[in-house]
Amino acid sequence: MARYERKDRLHQRAKDEGLRSRAAYKLDELQKAWKLLRSGQRVFDLGCWPGGWLEVAARLVGPSGRIVGVDLAAVDPPIPATQVVSLVGDLEDPKLAERLREALGAERADVVLSDAAPKLTGVRERDRANEERLLEAVEALLPQLLTKGGAFVVKILEGPEAQIVDKRIRASFEQAKTVKLDATRKGSTERYLVARGYRGGVS
Repeated sequence: MARYERKDRLHQRAKDEGLRSRAAYKLDELQKAWKLLRSGQRVFDLGCWPGGWLEVAARLVGPSGRIVGVDLAAVDPPIPATQVVSLVGDLEDPKLAERLREALGAERADVVLSDAAPKLTGVRERDRANEERLLEAVEALLPQLLTKGGAFVVKILEGPEAQIVDKRIRASFEQAKTVKLDATRKGSTERYLVARGYRGGVS
């Protein structure tokens, strides 16, 4: 029963506070522990729908910062902050990085966030394959989007395929740690890879 009570509590709290999703509390928790976002930073949010992380990031970077989100679904209504823009796009689109950089107004971001997850089908093999494809798409975007020395946060679901990609991503950063968040639903396999000090890569 605890998992359902927890889900209801955070879901209701988000509604009461006028937030778009309970996911906002995850980024808040990450920020308190890691101080990832600061005023004036440039940020990409990959898999940004429905906008919970965009809302939190907008507050943290302030009007002098810039945040560009992207998802297959449109963020509707748009985030009412001048420093935020959200695009509709596929993370596997080879032209996406160019669109994101143009919207950011810079070649690279200080921070790349990804709370993206595939739609689950209930078929374990298929779900794991879809998670692997999604992580590989995010991994392929990093050299095109993240500045050297930058920070990165990505959601990773349980499974051997995801762990292989996780290991490769870690090698591109000076520091990396996997964390389980209090704001995650009980019973969920999700965890977050938090990485700092991007070493750069071949774009």
